[in-house]
Amino acid sequence: MTYSEAIQYLYDSAPAFHLVGASAYKPGLDNTIALMEHLGNPHTKFRSIHVAGTNGKGSTSHLIAAVLQAAGYKVGLYTSPHLVDFRERIRINGQMIPKENVVQFVEDNRIFLDQVKPSFFETTMALAFDYFTQQQIDIAVVEVGLGGRLDSTNIITPLLSVITNIGMDHTEFLGHTLPEIAREKAGIIKPGVPCVIGETDSATERVFIEAAKKNGIYGEGLETTDCRIWFADQCGYLRKRRKNDIKECQLKGIYQEHNQQTAYVALQVLRNYTNHPLRITPSAIANGYAHVCTLTGLRGRWETLCEKPLTICDTGHNSHGIKYVAEQLQQYQISNLQSQIHIVFGMVSDKDVDVVLKLMPKDAHYYFTQAQTHRAIPAKDLAQLFGSGDVFSDVPSAVRAAQKNATDKDIIFIGGSNYVVGEALTLF
Repeated sequence: MTYSEAIQYLYDSAPAFHLVGASAYKPGLDNTIALMEHLGNPHTKFRSIHVAGTNGKGSTSHLIAAVLQAAGYKVGLYTSPHLVDFRERIRINGQMIPKENVVQFVEDNRIFLDQVKPSFFETTMALAFDYFTQQQIDIAVVEVGLGGRLDSTNIITPLLSVITNIGMDHTEFLGHTLPEIAREKAGIIKPGVPCVIGETDSATERVFIEAAKKNGIYGEGLETTDCRIWFADQCGYLRKRRKNDIKECQLKGIYQEHNQQTAYVALQVLRNYTNHPLRITPSAIANGYAHVCTLTGLRGRWETLCEKPLTICDTGHNSHGIKYVAEQLQQYQISNLQSQIHIVFGMVSDKDVDVVLKLMPKDAHYYFTQAQTHRAIPAKDLAQLFGSGDVFSDVPSAVRAAQKNATDKDIIFIGGSNYVVGEALTLF
């Protein structure tokens, strides 16, 4: 079996959520438990950190992983979705899983996979955990796929649980209010396991406090070694300390302030307040933040793709994430009055499209497009909803048109969807 045949088998036998949407979603842990037992329960053979949230969980996961790498640990990193290469989902110290390991896993387990018929995500996670165990990692940072309570990653019992924030996304699965979504995310909170919460409001904070009380970790502050819950946005003294400790971060989007704070609090808890404290020095934190993308391979987060014209992409794809993208674009426009903003934009159908489009700058040149996924909203529909803009049937043609029209003083922004960004990255 070749690598391309192995990948095709994974896609054909268990359609991926990023390709077909809701039909690929299989809530619950039955298949996951069967997979783990078949593989010898690899998830019990390494320490882990579990990261959930509506937005920022990828950036936060990569920040934590980068610092642990800088501290000398062998770090597994499991994230989703991928932007260009399937193997981005499974890394050890920033290096993607080798193609031969993917092929070997499929060949060794194909009969069982045909019988159980797990989802694409379940199979991919099983591949990751099996690979991490084989490679004898020290610790894994595991990003939740969707939600938390019923997500297949919830099979692990981590050293620390992290929930970045709560926004309106995947409402057909998680609920139609922020407290309902928060309850699903809070499903990763486990008895005796400390938990860090990033951004909250009064409604979602109550949900997390309730979950913490049920799991015996409710408390305030960092005064004791008891397992507790910490709200990162309330740790003002740690925010000041972080700004003294960290002079540079490779993640440049303004929204990364929240993720940097959440990761920093998580690292302090890992260093001081878990049952197995980790060796994390201030220099490791500074180094990890300064080189997070280089160390982990993270891409697509307010990433500069070209200097002239300045071309930036970002994977923000719902109203909670896009509001920060729109704010940063507005700031650029205010500081560069002679420049024009060119926006290459596409979305998928299960997002809060109307809200997102209202957030986007009105005085920009739009190039609406669609990624190569069945979930993509037709570009002409986006242009109609927005009220203006050019229409392109594919991402490359939209990017080329923006490049043709933009001067060296202008900015090109590419976003609206992970898939639009992923297809654009192949052009640079």
